Amino acid sequence: MIAEKPMPESTEEKSRKKSLFNVISNTEIPLAVYAAIFITMAGLWVFQELHEDVTLGLFTELLGAAFTLFIIDTLLVRSKAKRWKLVQQHIDYLIARNVNRLRDGIAVRFLGFEPDIPDGLTEDKQLAAIRQQRAELLLKMADVEPEQLVTHLSESSLFTENTYLYLNERADDIWDVINMKYAEYMAPELVSSLIRLHTHIKDVCGHLRQFQRAERFPEDAVYYHQIARMGAGFSVAEIIKLVNELKAMGYSESAAISGHIAADLDRVK
Repeated sequence: MIAEKPMPESTEEKSRKKSLFNVISNTEIPLAVYAAIFITMAGLWVFQELHEDVTLGLFTELLGAAFTLFIIDTLLVRSKAKRWKLVQQHIDYLIARNVNRLRDGIAVRFLGFEPDIPDGLTEDKQLAAIRQQRAELLLKMADVEPEQLVTHLSESSLFTENTYLYLNERADDIWDVINMKYAEYMAPELVSSLIRLHTHIKDVCGHLRQFQRAERFPEDAVYYHQIARMGAGFSVAEIIKLVNELKAMGYSESAAISGHIAADLDRVK
């Protein structure tokens, strides 16, 4: 006798399972609360013969409580999902803009990036070529060890007060995103990357200040310059890795102006 093959799950059944999984994974109420309620209900059902009236009353109350919690929880999850759907695109664009501006700043201020702008192309294609050259530079620098990256840094544009102010502004932009109302809806991996990016930017600011101490203590200028270069090399290496990861996640976008994409290169003033 040939055994019958199990029928494959229908699309409707798969959809129901996926919907149930989403409800469970997105719940606002700890699963332990539901577990405690149902375990207690099971215990009351088993021992209902001891005090039938009392156990039946408690069983009913717990069943009602569980149902109420489930309804409230479902409404909360749906309400949050609806609010996030309305703002997600705008927040993603805001993050992408901040990352793109930082990538420009790293290339120009940290690494002395000077793009080779091809002639005979439309504005959009020229901008695309600049972005491609910048991306190739940052990918190349991501493979360089921090100790070696120091030799690639453009000290004349990096260790300046202007760059210190620029980095503080970029760090504040990222911090504002992390602390905005809808940050709780963002993926934990994304929030973690943004927090680390903010930290390393602030670290570079600290290294710039360390470099400037040489002006106050000229007799120790070599020491302050050396530790500032070493610290900046490590922090810049981490920043480059993070912005490359964020770009790979889709977070790097230029500002749209009148239907065109702006290069938005942060030139050194």
